[in-house]
Amino acid sequence: MSKRDELIEKYAADIKEKFGETPNMDLLTKVTIGLGPSIYNLDASKVSGSSEKELDTVKNNFLIKKLGLSENNDLMGAINSVIDQYGRADKNKHRAVIYYMLAKHFGKESVYN
Repeated sequence: MSKRDELIEKYAADIKEKFGETPNMDLLTKVTIGLGPSIYNLDASKVSGSSEKELDTVKNNFLIKKLGLSENNDLMGAINSVIDQYGRADKNKHRAVIYYMLAKHFGKESVYN
């Protein structure tokens, strides 16, 4: 099993455990691949729920640029909702899981087709 496959399995386990959902493995794999080499970098692969700068990066680089959402959607509300479900105190919030959950939240799975 490749390192990427191991990470995808870890992300899938987080989705099951933290969100109580069975992940769409095809979508999760595509989100993970879309993150490129950042998934192998300890810092870049995580999202800090307490850093405004980090949350702005998720909003601007993922929700607006990647998913094509506009600012008038409740972007920060959605991000905070996912972070809260994940567990704000949990230090290991994987970027791939957060991006996956946000893509599902906004019904933007088609971006990865």
